[in-house]
Amino acid sequence: MRKLKLQMQITLDGFVAGPNGENDWVFLPGKQDLEVLQKTIGFGVELAASCDTFLLGRKLAAAEFCKYWENVADNQHDNPWHPLAQLITDHRKIAFSRTETTLPGRNLEVENGDLATAVQALKEQPGKDILVYGGADFVSSLISLNLIDEYYMIVNPVAIGAGLSIFKERKILNLESSIAYKSGKVLNKYVPVPVGS
Repeated sequence: MRKLKLQMQITLDGFVAGPNGENDWVFLPGKQDLEVLQKTIGFGVELAASCDTFLLGRKLAAAEFCKYWENVADNQHDNPWHPLAQLITDHRKIAFSRTETTLPGRNLEVENGDLATAVQALKEQPGKDILVYGGADFVSSLISLNLIDEYYMIVNPVAIGAGLSIFKERKILNLESSIAYKSGKVLNKYVPVPVGS
């Protein structure tokens, strides 16, 4: 069965965005260096390449996600993010929505059915794993339904005091690996402890 993998940036105090969706804290001035950028891009490409389907919430898909990555893939060949943009553009993408039946984007489908049923059916299809990028409400729903198999959380060395959380109830996760970078970012891979264990 295919795994559903989550990749998200998160603050030290557990938020994935500011109260209004702000993510200006992800790339802090003076905290980036070429090594971290290269490793971040390399990890992103490696994780995306292990998958053949991306899941998105409607808000993220409608918020220029596809348009942005398609532009990088088509027009910015010298952009260090180009290899990831190419994968995002070329891979199958499914946006989950209760209100929309179509959204703009290359290789983008819209799913209106029950979230748990649709994701379980996707997991049972042949192919590579599935990667979810966000947004916060959509990811929170997947977590609450115990659908995430692997969490790749990039913990940033910043606290923002208030914001959007993806965890709405207690979740026990096992830490499988951790990589610390000079910038203070830490990439943690977690797998959920089975319910009832």
